Amino acid sequence: MIKILVADDEGYEREILAEILDQRFGRDVEVRMVENGRLAVDAAALWAADVALLDIEMPGINGIDAARQIQAQRPECKIIFVTAYSLFTYAHEAVKLGACDYILKPVDPNDVEQAVRRASAQADAQRQLEAMASNGELLEMDSYDKTNLLMGKVKKYLQHNYMLYDISLDSVSAILNLNPSYFSSLFKRTFQVNFLDYLTELRMDAAKALLRDPLRSTAEVASMVGYESANYFTRAFKKKVGMTPTDYRRNAARDRAGGMS
Repeated sequence: MIKILVADDEGYEREILAEILDQRFGRDVEVRMVENGRLAVDAAALWAADVALLDIEMPGINGIDAARQIQAQRPECKIIFVTAYSLFTYAHEAVKLGACDYILKPVDPNDVEQAVRRASAQADAQRQLEAMASNGELLEMDSYDKTNLLMGKVKKYLQHNYMLYDISLDSVSAILNLNPSYFSSLFKRTFQVNFLDYLTELRMDAAKALLRDPLRSTAEVASMVGYESANYFTRAFKKKVGMTPTDYRRNAARDRAGGMS
């Protein structure tokens, strides 16, 4: 069962989110509601929340500050921001804090479900990697089956966490308690591509999908796929895709218009 914390100073908004979670997940989730950031920080730690849906604009301790404190006390808790404002600064801050997503008000039930499922998948992927390391399953990596099992879990972890700024070969090898050079060789031997190229491919595929939304700026897309610098993202995108994000967006819009005619 997934423990989901809902924090919003508006009672009506809390009830809406709780109702959506009940309709979409039923007995698979347990929901607790609080009305401010201070209570959210305390509840996340004491109740051991798996996911926290935080309204950004709460008075006192807002959602951003609450997320920072929750992450400091319970880093495994996945954060989803809820906001009435579609601002790049929020998306950027969300990714910096390791948040899974941010949802716009009025909330769409499909957006809530998608965000919670993504958060749960992130948490599950990390738990599986940590469990393998802590259980000593990686001690005999000369075993073909164990190597494949490990790489399968690493692949799943990357697919759900590619948007994190600090994800790297070193960070993943640290989770696994493996030497980075050894892990790098295992990765390349399994996937026939190095770690950074594989991660870049995941990020660019996600960026292509996001760029099809005309309301998202290039800077916002960059932030949402794990790049702190929009300029660096643009260079990486052009190198990988063969055109700038702006050109890709323009071509995608032209293709959509052609398909409608």
